[in-house]
Amino acid sequence: MAIEMLDESAKGVYVIAATPFTASGAVDFDSVDSLTEFYIGQGVHGMTVLGVMGEAPKLTDSEQAALMQRYIARVDGRVPVLVGVSSPGIDNLAALSRASMDAGAAGVMIAGMGGLKTDEQVLGYFDKVMAKLDDATPVCLQDYPPTTTVFFSNAVVNKLITDHPRIKMFKHEDCPGHRKLTALRGAPETQGVRRVSILTGNGGLYVPQELHRGADGIMTGFAFIGALVRVYELFADGKTDEAEDLFDLYLPLIRHEQQFGFGLALRKETLRRFGALSCPLARAPGPAMDADDTRELEALFKRLRAKLQGAGEPVPDGI
Repeated sequence: MAIEMLDESAKGVYVIAATPFTASGAVDFDSVDSLTEFYIGQGVHGMTVLGVMGEAPKLTDSEQAALMQRYIARVDGRVPVLVGVSSPGIDNLAALSRASMDAGAAGVMIAGMGGLKTDEQVLGYFDKVMAKLDDATPVCLQDYPPTTTVFFSNAVVNKLITDHPRIKMFKHEDCPGHRKLTALRGAPETQGVRRVSILTGNGGLYVPQELHRGADGIMTGFAFIGALVRVYELFADGKTDEAEDLFDLYLPLIRHEQQFGFGLALRKETLRRFGALSCPLARAPGPAMDADDTRELEALFKRLRAKLQGAGEPVPDGI
């Protein structure tokens, strides 16, 4: 199929794909295939691989390349695929970007490198990064201070968008960040800044408020990704009350998954129960569930089932 390149009109729900491992810790490429089919079956509008949830820093360079290629080949143009290429080394970042685009990616996602403290340092870093990328490489600029420790001021984001036409999307994960989102969304009208797509993250915690404030969609690894697809589509149809009612049913699971550092284990176990991957292992050092964690998750599933049934909503298989 023809590759849909990332552009400023991108919208919808982009799932951050997990990286499945076998019980021995090797990348499980068969589960890459089943995860891909699960995500697409849930109606996602795009996929992001090698993101934070994808445990990219725990993969070797060759594993990153092989995983990226397997996901893109399996998707086969059905939805656009973004590849997280952030790296302490700009040459490494550029090399993975070229390999990703050659494999059929729609674009790459880049965050700030740890240690950037001032606006001038952030701008200088991205000037160097962009100079290394091929001209035809679309970029999603990732703003995730809790993980990167790099803060993007509104002025810096607007200048990067102005200075670098390759930036087509902004992933907004600053928290608290609602006023920042409003300011950035309004910048094309108030400051004449080029309009780009804005997708939000933070595990989906604030989706209704972010969509009300003008976000174009969501980019998260929430295991019940199909629910967020439905929330987004209801918002897009103007059925905002119905969207918020549906979101509220899943909010306890969204909140539970947001346990910093541990949520990955919960997401992978949920995906295993969906039949989307064979083993919920996170590569070491990584979180693992114990008996108490399992009981908590099952109790939340039980409550979700009851709420969905009471609201006349379908109950996902596996819970």
